[in-house]
Amino acid sequence: MSKKRLITSALPYVNNEPHLGNLIGCVLSADCFARFSRSCDYETLYICGTDEYGTATETKAAQEGLSPREICDKYHVIHKKIYDHFNICFDAFGRTSTDIHTQTVQEIFEQVAKEDHFKVVENEQFYSESMNKFLADRLINGTCPKCGYDDARGDQCDGCGALLTPTELIDPKCSVDKSTPVLRKTKHLHLKLPELSSDLEAWQNHSIEAGHWPNNADTTTRSWMKRGLESRAITRDLKWGVPVPYEGFTDKVFYVWFDAPIGYVSITRGAFPDTWKYWWHDPDNTQLFQFMAKDNIPFHSVIFPATQIASGDKWTMCHHLASTEYLNYEDTKFSKSRNIGVFGSDVIESGIDVDLWRFYLLAIRPEKQDSAFTWQEFFDKVNNEFLDNIGNLVNRSLVYANKNFSGPIELCEATETQTEFKNKAQELIKEITQAYEACSFREAIRLTLILGKLGNKFFQDEEPWVKIKEGKDEEVRSAINILVHLVRDISILLSPAMPNTANKIQSFIGLKDLKWNQLGDFSSLVDQEVTKPSILFPKLDTSRVEKLRSKFSGETDAFEKLDLRVGKITSLEIHPEADHLYVLQVDLGEDKPRTICSGLAKQIEKDSLIDKHVVVVSNLAPAELRGVASEGMVLSVAKKKKLEVLDAGNIAPGTCVIRKDDQLQDKAEITIDEFKEVSLRVKDGLAVTDGEALYAEGNELRTTKTLNGKLA
Repeated sequence: MSKKRLITSALPYVNNEPHLGNLIGCVLSADCFARFSRSCDYETLYICGTDEYGTATETKAAQEGLSPREICDKYHVIHKKIYDHFNICFDAFGRTSTDIHTQTVQEIFEQVAKEDHFKVVENEQFYSESMNKFLADRLINGTCPKCGYDDARGDQCDGCGALLTPTELIDPKCSVDKSTPVLRKTKHLHLKLPELSSDLEAWQNHSIEAGHWPNNADTTTRSWMKRGLESRAITRDLKWGVPVPYEGFTDKVFYVWFDAPIGYVSITRGAFPDTWKYWWHDPDNTQLFQFMAKDNIPFHSVIFPATQIASGDKWTMCHHLASTEYLNYEDTKFSKSRNIGVFGSDVIESGIDVDLWRFYLLAIRPEKQDSAFTWQEFFDKVNNEFLDNIGNLVNRSLVYANKNFSGPIELCEATETQTEFKNKAQELIKEITQAYEACSFREAIRLTLILGKLGNKFFQDEEPWVKIKEGKDEEVRSAINILVHLVRDISILLSPAMPNTANKIQSFIGLKDLKWNQLGDFSSLVDQEVTKPSILFPKLDTSRVEKLRSKFSGETDAFEKLDLRVGKITSLEIHPEADHLYVLQVDLGEDKPRTICSGLAKQIEKDSLIDKHVVVVSNLAPAELRGVASEGMVLSVAKKKKLEVLDAGNIAPGTCVIRKDDQLQDKAEITIDEFKEVSLRVKDGLAVTDGEALYAEGNELRTTKTLNGKLA
């Protein structure tokens, strides 16, 4: 009997939205494996949720002026929306700030206490005199004593990955106010890890070998054990967390590293109250696969299993620890605060189908070393490696079948060459299956693309368009039938990575919900009918690459500062102190018209401007021009002695003028110097900024006489 598969992905912190690295390191990889396992008819349960307790939540709540509960509610919804968009198929997606989580954590703690695996330790902890409280480890920064990285946190160094205690840091500072904290004595409960080392190491050795752990999980775990384990605090002086049910410690909460992994259990228990033990207390018949990035390895290979062992209960423990390296953005790290990298909400707003995001992220999954998301490679891989390959194979095979062999599929005897091709395809399908089993999704995608290329070559080599003219109908029918079966197989092979695309391909052959055991059978589609397929996806527009790269690079987008709006000139007169200026009254859809001075008087007749709809820089700081306060700028283009205002046709006053993919948002007031930083031009009669067209209500803005020049 096949063992059940219990799958978890590291619980994402609820204090921010996930970026692409978070997604591929945890939930997307786990989702891919869960879909594969279900297709193989393994009894499968995929569990995840938001990690909501601890310092990170308290800090984020303070930053946003919300309570910890409010911040958790807010970001739980954000996370769920993003995962829904990515089509993540959780069996349960919960959270740790629940009563059932508190109950589960406290019960496990009481089991550990009963087995005498914790102790009370008095030690010195950093205290902020300015904030009048003990500082959580994550609120202390300093130099790592192990690698010299100068921005290590009190709990972990991002430079070398070592787990730390705050007192180990060199020159520690409070990350909130940069003050130097002082040491004060406090008492905490510690898990006695040294006395658990023998049982823990025995489990590790077995699981690493039997579960075929990736190299980083293996080496990180063995390195921890080689250094020797020390007792580790499981409580903290915080308010937001699971209360400690132990006399003298009821004003403390459990440390997040202790309570968060138990969230896998409590979320399962909350969603499946009658059957959760069927998964978590049945190790003989259940294999646990846990997905995470490399910084989470010690918590899942040392701390959480040590807690399970310390409880004395019979637990399902990790079989395969599916850890990745890091995914970077272009040539740097993701940073929400610095607007660097693509986050979940950006994917939703991108207009690019989510299956293409899933394909690319799994194709570059950082399995053996760090990898990087780049816009150029994303577009190239989708266009050249997927659409020109798989998309082409699906379309040409099914179009030919539908056009030349309509009606139910009939089997024909294969030629020797065709039989050799089927054998090659079947061998490659076995390799792809093995890659999925090993959680090597990058390799699975690579091999599937090779299978697509093999199919395209087979189509070319068979030359059905030639042979059918020679009367070799049966040979052509056999070749096309093989290709239709191959397309079916590719849809199954893609289903863990690109589920919607797989469903679409299958629908062209009148199929749905195909299983893994249907792969490789080139005689199973008898009586199925092929319909005329539609293209899987249009090609991605490579002209967007540079804009997208710049948008998410942290670089300043000068145009984003501008608030351009359509205005209607309702009246005008010559400036009393400057005959080259008009004083305009312009309706911008506001309570009253604005007064705007504009240097149009020498080139444009007064009557031609009355009731004209123009484009106005509406957030330009007011300026006094020869005694008249001007509240904006009317855009016009000049070349030599010709001058023409940018015509907005009959578009309503107040309408925003934006680029195609811009989102409407409030803009701050800008200076004339900031305006001059923006590239605004008319090119071949079209208003553009850095080559991108400007739109109002979906309409391009154009000039009719002055076709090229600077807008100002």
